[in-house]
Amino acid sequence: MKFFRRILAGLAVIALAFKGVASFLSWVERQDDQPAEAWLDEEELDDASTKEA
Repeated sequence: MKFFRRILAGLAVIALAFKGVASFLSWVERQDDQPAEAWLDEEELDDASTKEA
C-alpha cells in the first residue's frame, strides 16, 4: 500500500512540475507578443504628448 502511495505522490509531483513549466512557457510567449515600453525615455513621452495636443 505504501508503494502505491509513493507512486501516486511521484506522479502528482511530476504533473505539478509539468504544469508549472507549461505555465512559465506560456507566460514567456505572452511577454514576446507585447511591445516593450519599459525603455521609453521621458523625452519620447514628452514628444508623444505634445503631438497629441
